[in-house]
Amino acid sequence: MVRAHAAQSPVTRTLGFWLAVPLAVLQAFNAVRAVADPVGFSAYMGAPLQTAVDSAWVLIYALRTGFIALLVAQLLLRRDLEALKWTALVALIMPLGDAFIAHQAGAASVIVARHGAIAAYLLVVTVALFWSARGRAR
Repeated sequence: MVRAHAAQSPVTRTLGFWLAVPLAVLQAFNAVRAVADPVGFSAYMGAPLQTAVDSAWVLIYALRTGFIALLVAQLLLRRDLEALKWTALVALIMPLGDAFIAHQAGAASVIVARHGAIAAYLLVVTVALFWSARGRAR
């Protein structure tokens, strides 16, 4: 007796899925942190506010970051590797842009490097998601 296809493992058993989970958690944490302390969060990101009055821009960032966290969480809950892989790919613009903005703002090298490290991790997640999605399509 010949089996046509081996049973596929659940999405939750893929590397890409589990590497994406910390990204959703980090985005949610950053959204909460930005709302709780806009001035401190802007310094953490490498673009300190000139005055606390400018904190509305950090709150706008928090709103968008919260949306990203919820979007990624929803894709994880739906176990949608196909959408997750493309989301991860296009999301690379964020940490790369953050690194550039922090550098332009004169941030310490360690802050710029942290943004670069996040971009590198996101690239690994992207590759793992593409690999995991391709393995599931077989």
